[in-house]
Amino acid sequence: MMDFYLIQPNGKKIHFPVNPETVDVQTEKKIDTINLNDIGEIDITVGERRAEYRFSSFFPKYHDSYCQYENIPDPDVAIKELNKIREAGKPVRLLISGSSINSLVLITNITSTIRGGEVGDVYFDIEMRAWKEVKVRKTTRKISQPKRPRPNPKSKSKLYTVRKGDTLWDISKRYYGSGTKWRRIWNSNKSKLIKKDSRNKRDPGHWIYPGQKLVIPS
Repeated sequence: MMDFYLIQPNGKKIHFPVNPETVDVQTEKKIDTINLNDIGEIDITVGERRAEYRFSSFFPKYHDSYCQYENIPDPDVAIKELNKIREAGKPVRLLISGSSINSLVLITNITSTIRGGEVGDVYFDIEMRAWKEVKVRKTTRKISQPKRPRPNPKSKSKLYTVRKGDTLWDISKRYYGSGTKWRRIWNSNKSKLIKKDSRNKRDPGHWIYPGQKLVIPS
């Protein structure tokens, strides 16, 4: 005995109360035709089209002996549910027990008909197409940003006020850890330390005086 189901992702089922007389399953090759001047038309197969399923049946208003089960759905509610699935555009599973058909499908078309003399019954034709998931691979492109030079916290020079008893050696040792680097301070303060004597000659000017402002380079 065969039963026809549409099973939604949430597990909700539409169990068709009346089995259709036939189910049409259409499969087809994809073919591209090219025309060569010397040979003529050539057909090239480029794959397989997805299977299509069609069948016709009806939702009866009242249960009868031809129904698959007793608690049949209201015809109007059942047709609305089928159209709701079609409009959502999401795959559902077509399962026909006793056959090899167990496939995810998209409902592509539903045609419903009301016939005179059969009050409450709703006839329908339904078309479905096998569904195949297409996975899109996402790639992330990293754009390298130009590296900015890090600010050097030691790059700023300091200003030191000479105290009584100071020497360049002492100041150098205080700031650089070694008195031998005193010339760095001297080079940065030449204009203050180099003086001329009475003969207009330059004096190395190693002398410093309390209150004098000296630039201490980094």
